[in-house]
Amino acid sequence: MFQNLSDRLQAVFKNLTGRGKLSEADVDAAMREIRMALLEADVNFKVVKELVAGIRERAIGTEVTESLTPGQSVVKIVLDELVTLMGTTESRLTLSGRTPSVVMLVGLQGSGKTTATAKLANLLRKQGRRPIMVACDVYRPAAIDQLQALGREIDIPVYRGADGDDPADIAAAGVKAAIDGMRDVVIVDTAGRLHVDDDMMDEAVRIRDAVKPDQILMVVDAMTGQDAVNVAKAFADKVDFDGVIMSKLDGDARGGAALSIRKVTGKPIKFASVGEKLDALESFHPDRMAQRILGMGDVVTLIEKAQDSMDADQAAAMEARLRTSGFTLDDFLDQLQQVKKMGGLGDMLKMMPGAGQMKELKDAEIDERQLDRTEAIIRSMTARERVKPSIINGSRRERIANGSGVAVSDVNRLIKQFEQTRKLMKQFQGQQGKKGKRRGGRGMPPGMRMPF
Repeated sequence: MFQNLSDRLQAVFKNLTGRGKLSEADVDAAMREIRMALLEADVNFKVVKELVAGIRERAIGTEVTESLTPGQSVVKIVLDELVTLMGTTESRLTLSGRTPSVVMLVGLQGSGKTTATAKLANLLRKQGRRPIMVACDVYRPAAIDQLQALGREIDIPVYRGADGDDPADIAAAGVKAAIDGMRDVVIVDTAGRLHVDDDMMDEAVRIRDAVKPDQILMVVDAMTGQDAVNVAKAFADKVDFDGVIMSKLDGDARGGAALSIRKVTGKPIKFASVGEKLDALESFHPDRMAQRILGMGDVVTLIEKAQDSMDADQAAAMEARLRTSGFTLDDFLDQLQQVKKMGGLGDMLKMMPGAGQMKELKDAEIDERQLDRTEAIIRSMTARERVKPSIINGSRRERIANGSGVAVSDVNRLIKQFEQTRKLMKQFQGQQGKKGKRRGGRGMPPGMRMPF
């Protein structure tokens, strides 16, 4: 998402930063390009009008005209305005001190509400909570079965009522079940419709009155563009809600809903769904999203993903093996699995500053399946072969290739890459050791880990 918008904006900035001085005509030309880029991204036209006006007012002011780098000053202004548009700070999920806390999810049918319920429950469990999910969508075929299947996958209980029960009664009974089961958060999955209607709104109000939720979150499908903003405005007027979960933000939609929804409804985006897996729900950070849109990367999120996927004891053991030149193909496999946990190479590259502006990276076709093939090759090796790849002769390579479903040349390539990586690591460790001795230390500073 945002790729087309990001490309258009970066092209505008490239033209601006190549100038030593900016005239009012230069600024107006840039504003026209920015306006068109935002409209093509399906951003609400009123939001575009206000945003561009704010950027232009600042761009022709003294902070740009008297700057030594006026082009960079305009980039900074656009960044600031985008952050302000989406919310200046992260909007956290606010739960009361009562037990259990209640979170209610609303939205149209097909917005991803049931999956978002499971993703939110999974996220809260990682934060030390003990959630329970309540299935109140009694109309959509298999909706309750879907939520129960997701609950089994993440080992979180689901409360369902009897056939024919009223959704408001099911929600209230779900809260009682949470108390009996010593669960501290109840997440209520409500029914949606294909469009906004009075029946859906009335039912949402009755469930709200029955359980008195701490937070009401609306799930909005980012793929629906401006329609999502209109639906959110209708919910805000009739039911009211506290924040938005933006689903399918990893899709190929133009992204206008994410940029427009806070300005139009006054409600912040609290979470963003960035993948199909049940752990692919992130807190929404307006500043980080604005930096991604402008091609500045998102190093903070990248570091957080690395910390979440890396086990501290495992990292310490890895460093010890590196010091003794004991890096094996098993260690190599562990590093590949950590990369997969972080979302894959494609997601990591998107968060690297400047990666989107490098043609060789932008045009490269990243085959995420290569990680799976590499894992299959290593798992087809014996334990001794993983520790000592030098013993892998021709017949062993053929056996490994057959076992992993690849060509012998793929096995040869992996072994060669591994040996080159291990050689570089030895050289790096040697240099670190010499520096440590000169400083009176012992190599790498405490807590520093090899980024492989």
